[in-house]
Amino acid sequence: MKNAITITEMMAACRKLKESGKRFTQLGIGPMSENLLQAALELSKEKKFPLILIASRNQVDSDEFGGGYVCGFDQERFVNKTKSIADAIGYDGLCYFCRDHGGPWQRDKERKDRLAVDEAMDIAKRSYIKDVESGFDLLHIDPTKDPFCGSVVPLDLVLERTIELISYIEEERVKRGIGQIAYEVGTEETMGGLISAEAFEGFIRALKAELEKRGLPMPLFVVGQTGTLTRLTSNVGHYDRATAGTLSAIVEKYGTGLKEHNGDYLSNEILLEHPIIGVTAMNVAPEFGLVETEAFLELVKTEEKFIKSEECSRLAEKISEAAVRGERWRKWMVGQKREASVETILGDAQDVALITKMCGHYTLNEPQIKAATETLFANLAKLGLDGKFYVIKKIKDSIDRYIYCFNLYGLTEEIKSVL
Repeated sequence: MKNAITITEMMAACRKLKESGKRFTQLGIGPMSENLLQAALELSKEKKFPLILIASRNQVDSDEFGGGYVCGFDQERFVNKTKSIADAIGYDGLCYFCRDHGGPWQRDKERKDRLAVDEAMDIAKRSYIKDVESGFDLLHIDPTKDPFCGSVVPLDLVLERTIELISYIEEERVKRGIGQIAYEVGTEETMGGLISAEAFEGFIRALKAELEKRGLPMPLFVVGQTGTLTRLTSNVGHYDRATAGTLSAIVEKYGTGLKEHNGDYLSNEILLEHPIIGVTAMNVAPEFGLVETEAFLELVKTEEKFIKSEECSRLAEKISEAAVRGERWRKWMVGQKREASVETILGDAQDVALITKMCGHYTLNEPQIKAATETLFANLAKLGLDGKFYVIKKIKDSIDRYIYCFNLYGLTEEIKSVL
């Protein structure tokens, strides 16, 4: 699998299509598991849309920084595994590897440890270089986490660090003889809540001036806050159509595109509006992880009905235990529950059930979970059921909801037709 079209060329073709009246919104998919990678590749092949995989540093990162919770991937293993799956299914579409929320303090542990500024920036740069060397197509430059700045990092500091990081990456990319890569800037958390149109445009204007001064490329995407916010197992934000339209129009003036984050769990009604409003792209990740976990839980119920108790995988309870003790739920919970002890959570069946669905995907690479999954699939095979196929089908159906609403069917062929 090797793209003949760069992501920059792909997006240029998309602009031509939009100028001719075509309306669509791209989807960035978080690579939550190996099953999700296969589901996304299969669906991209079937529906012929460009596949944009967006990996956060918690999901995929260099081994020296702790690797990632997704299959223990570093950047190279992530790319190679995706290509291996693509080759196995005869994938011949467009697939792009993208860094989501790269930058200083973007790993949970880095913020918890309150790394010094110089150390955090150095780690971010080294992580980005591993991205570039591993074949990533786009890097999200996101210096909006800083344990020393409180909840919001000032925009002038965001701008300064954004320029520093892009300058460094471009210099190192050229030294290594690596071809052009693309960038995404900004974050849904830059200003907290809905960002004003004036502040948003001011940031882009200042960014463009600084980039041009240094001969650096404008980003393909600028992230804007339109009211989306993922917590627990739903979107608890308040999507603002007017803001989405305004921000889309602003970025269009600067030759780039609006990217929304936290698009999980939005209604079809809202999703269908996106191509009309002009939103260029949206990222979705936790929802697909939840769908995969729910698929496993459904299969466990079938297993328990027909397989002797002592031979059952006990996968559901193992995922629950690992999910609660892993404590990643603290990121997604709201209110006082964020501070509750593990034992308190384990004593509340409703909390355990919620956390299992919300954070089960974080546990899938743990040895005891992998072993139990194999037992589950073996037991289901005795019943004539293909458990893996079921899980992948459920994930594909979840992704397909976005692909349909975003009018992406057949887009790959249309892109090729205008190049």
